[in-house]
Amino acid sequence: MGSGTNGLDNAVAVAGGGSWGTALANAAAGAGRRVTLWTRDAAAAARMEAERVNERYLPGVGLHPNVRVTAEAGALGQAETVLLVVPAQTQRSVLNSLAPSLRPGAAVVLCAKGIERGSDSFMSAVAAECLPAATPVAVLSGPSFATDVARGLPTAVTLAAADGARAERLAGLLSGPAFRLYHTDDVRGVEIGGAGKNVLAIASGIVSGRGLGESARAALVARAFAELMRFARAYGGRAETLMGLSGLGDLVLTASSSQSRNFAFGERLGRGASPEEAAGDKLAEGAFTAAALVGLAQSREVEMPVAVAVAAVIAGELTVDGAMARLLSRPLKGEVD
Repeated sequence: MGSGTNGLDNAVAVAGGGSWGTALANAAAGAGRRVTLWTRDAAAAARMEAERVNERYLPGVGLHPNVRVTAEAGALGQAETVLLVVPAQTQRSVLNSLAPSLRPGAAVVLCAKGIERGSDSFMSAVAAECLPAATPVAVLSGPSFATDVARGLPTAVTLAAADGARAERLAGLLSGPAFRLYHTDDVRGVEIGGAGKNVLAIASGIVSGRGLGESARAALVARAFAELMRFARAYGGRAETLMGLSGLGDLVLTASSSQSRNFAFGERLGRGASPEEAAGDKLAEGAFTAAALVGLAQSREVEMPVAVAVAAVIAGELTVDGAMARLLSRPLKGEVD
């Protein structure tokens, strides 16, 4: 993972200048790392570097002094750890463009939570297709709002890599006084928790927006988590991973707060907005992931009625009231079934 020569093992690059990328850059700098924050928009990079704030995505939150902002992809080659913080649906194109600039053997940490539309691929599978075989890949996920992390508020997430020792080292590299990383070798379990909870948080938002009450929302979140556990078992994720930060922890956060883009998207759907109106200019990863999640579930005969209902509403195949009626008319069964 690095010899420590020239300080390269202390250098971290963050690819993606949105709110989450900026927050992670601040967190890594707070952990004592030298950080390069890359964004493809040269004008935005120059403005952020000069003003020391990402006014578009994180207004009012200053950049850490150890963060340098650039639009030069070649600068990524100076880091042995690169955090890829771009939307799930653009990860493939960004990786393809940045791969030649990465330092050979540099660890790439995937920070998007989603499943690629069209291929129904998890983010680690997309990375495996885009990067040289020798490139170590890790996944970071967990209950975290960008504004909290950027401001240095206490946050804990999970970092997964197939090589457990590498996961432990990367967790140590990125952990700081208020940003705590736990580690695991269950990459697929962490990916499933991150991607699946976005879809299920939309359902929670719909219940809230429709004014169906907190009792109904609590019941839905509990049943949605049961779906997530079934899906994880079918795709090789471990139950203890889903019970942790990247599964239950992330679902609790994103299914209960309007700070979550997915919850807020669902709330607007519940209040009668069309999917296009509900999206506005905010990215809700779950809206893109829903159909892929359902497709993967159906291919292995995993029952996910809540996710199916969300996908149908987003596709315009069901109204919100129709989806609720369908869920409430399902046959009664044992809770663990």
